Amino acid sequence: MNHTEHTAEGQAGAADRPLAGYVVVDLSRALAGPHAGMMLGDLGARVIKVEAPGHGDDSRGWGPPFAGSADTQVSTYFMSCNRNKESVTADLKSAEGQQFLTRLIRQADVLVENFRTGVLDRFGFSVEQLHEINPGLVILSITGFGHDGPAAGRAGYDQIAQGEAGLMSITGEPGAPMKVGVPIADLLAGMYGANGVLAALLERERTGRGRVVRTSLLASVVGVHAFQGTRWTVAGEVPQGSGNHHAAIVPYGLFNAADGALQVAVGSEVQWRAFAGVVGIDPADPRYATNALRVQHRHELIEEIERVFATASTDHWLTLLDKAGIASGKVRSLDEVYEWDQTRSQGLLIDVEHPVLGRAQLPGPPLRFDGELPRGHAAPPLLGEHNESVRQWLDELDSADPS
Repeated sequence: MNHTEHTAEGQAGAADRPLAGYVVVDLSRALAGPHAGMMLGDLGARVIKVEAPGHGDDSRGWGPPFAGSADTQVSTYFMSCNRNKESVTADLKSAEGQQFLTRLIRQADVLVENFRTGVLDRFGFSVEQLHEINPGLVILSITGFGHDGPAAGRAGYDQIAQGEAGLMSITGEPGAPMKVGVPIADLLAGMYGANGVLAALLERERTGRGRVVRTSLLASVVGVHAFQGTRWTVAGEVPQGSGNHHAAIVPYGLFNAADGALQVAVGSEVQWRAFAGVVGIDPADPRYATNALRVQHRHELIEEIERVFATASTDHWLTLLDKAGIASGKVRSLDEVYEWDQTRSQGLLIDVEHPVLGRAQLPGPPLRFDGELPRGHAAPPLLGEHNESVRQWLDELDSADPS
């Protein structure tokens, strides 16, 4: 396929991005698949989101908050995971909808779907059928608990997966499971999925054939267990929540000062000696001389540190810690994050022109290439906004290649 032919509508800078010319058909809804599709769109791919007529992606109805008027409510949830996409509607249960999807698949490089296992097969789009239509198609399939195994048929929702995959058991205070404040299982599945797609596209350059990339909410969370996972698999220790303090490094966490909270991360013995000097603790105290001892005596040490921090403001301590070379920081609310000049300097707040809301600001993509700030992003689309333009594009391709 000539990847210079297919440009992303509404993305002025898409032609300069790594995936310029690639076409992604996004059949997914909610968050995991849409997040993967948005990542590919941020990288310059043309992402065509196929939605059910009438209501579209489930997340279009998730709120409040909604933006716009009562007659034109726009879900802020939907806007969080659907920038840089085009929206078309098609009933995949109908012959017409299936024919339309077949035409899209012929032109696509990637298909993203998060149906339950077997649903696409019933529509006539099994993996074998998809590769008959387009042998080079890379298929990203995201499920809740995996496409096979005893729990393959279960519906996958983020909080259920956070619990089932153990994340809630190590988040929050001991004995008080707590979910993460964003749908992290969905987001991780989307990130892993997009990463797998990129690898499959690179492989296709050698083989000419597309591959099926599979991940799940369960797999995505287990994939980031990190040292908590090896605490069990290697040491036989079942981790529990450790609140706002690191389970294996002390001091490393949230502390209270006279006027609020601050965070400190002491990651080495050199840093420990510098930190101890700031707070007036003997670094060679036999209870605290090594990290292993500090973990053992964590509660005593945290109490000592907080007694010291309570004598002055957060800004006072952050200034001293910075001078001593100790990683530290504030706990910002989200409005403070988006107002922070450092956030804005990294291109993490972007302007888009929305067909209903007008100028709107969205969180921006986290990647930069050659130091360039992101530009030319398209607003999340209205339902069916690109029905005419996408079908016209397909007609033009069919006319140019009648075969």
